[in-house]
Amino acid sequence: MPRILLVDDDPLIRSGIRAWLEAENHDVVTAECGVTGLNALHDGEFDLMIVDIFMPHMRGFESVRVFHQSAPRVPLIAISGYVFAEKRTPAPDFLAMALELGAARCLRKPFLPSTLLTVIEACLQEHAAPTLNVASAR
Repeated sequence: MPRILLVDDDPLIRSGIRAWLEAENHDVVTAECGVTGLNALHDGEFDLMIVDIFMPHMRGFESVRVFHQSAPRVPLIAISGYVFAEKRTPAPDFLAMALELGAARCLRKPFLPSTLLTVIEACLQEHAAPTLNVASAR
């Protein structure tokens, strides 16, 4: 049973995602902020992390960077519901930036349970796949 750390400051998001994942036989540990998420990460082992990009007490992408640095071998799915109120100005692509900081995948909220499950399965399969070591011939 895959063990997943879910870090999001929105209690409705946390409870909804947790219910979806537990219905699919995933063991889910939730955290409401970066501090409690990092404590959980240091206290246990996880197969995957789902981390909100923008949370209180963390500036911008700090959450993605800090969680990836704390567990670089654990795939991280960055999620964000951030939208700009001003449509006339082009917005930075926060999800692409999260990928550059170490996220394996990114999802924009709201997303369907099936979309999340597909992304989780892809990350878990990629992480489980053995890395090929090719020795150079001399």
